[in-house]
Amino acid sequence: MRLRLNVVLAIGLLFWVVLLFAAPGVLFPFGHFICHQRPERSFFIGGRQLPVCARCTGLYLGAALALPFAVAAAVAVSSRRNRRIFLVAALPTLITWTLEFAGIVPFSNVVRFVCALPLGFVAAWMVFTTVADGR
Repeated sequence: MRLRLNVVLAIGLLFWVVLLFAAPGVLFPFGHFICHQRPERSFFIGGRQLPVCARCTGLYLGAALALPFAVAAAVAVSSRRNRRIFLVAALPTLITWTLEFAGIVPFSNVVRFVCALPLGFVAAWMVFTTVADGR
């Protein structure tokens, strides 16, 4: 059952990420449920805005990049260690978001995207290893 859930999660995640890039127009109406969709904070492909902002794109792509590693070496760690790893992975996003919100530094979409990759990666890794471990 756990393996089946991980397979469903993996297929859903990959499907979502592929559609983000392959069919942004199809997903755009749904993107507003999870993202602000501000054009100045989003990537465009072929003149079409992606359905989520650069930061969200980084989160989703980071999660998709974690899949092969989570499948190959599904090593669950303690809850206390998970929290530390998650905090470290969240720091780039937290710092850039805070500095932007405070109006101190305007970051580019590439910076937003790159800073979100570790958070997406670690979050997906934790979900997949937790499901695999049966917790």
